Amino acid sequence: MKELELNVTGIKCGGCENRIKNAVSDIKGVKSVEASHETGKVNVVCKKDIDDDMKSEIINAIDRLGFVTEK
Repeated sequence: MKELELNVTGIKCGGCENRIKNAVSDIKGVKSVEASHETGKVNVVCKKDIDDDMKSEIINAIDRLGFVTEK
């Protein structure tokens, strides 16, 4: 699986979207990130298959910003 869709609580504006995009984009292997305050979803596309460690790293990066990721 090279794509991951997460439900994230607390995305309220474009600034929140940008904070998530910047944090997740810094993770090695991430190709692109889209975050939407309208849907509460974050979509991550990676260059390789997403294993459990990478998924945890993505979730932790989002949660460290103060958002809550549905696991």
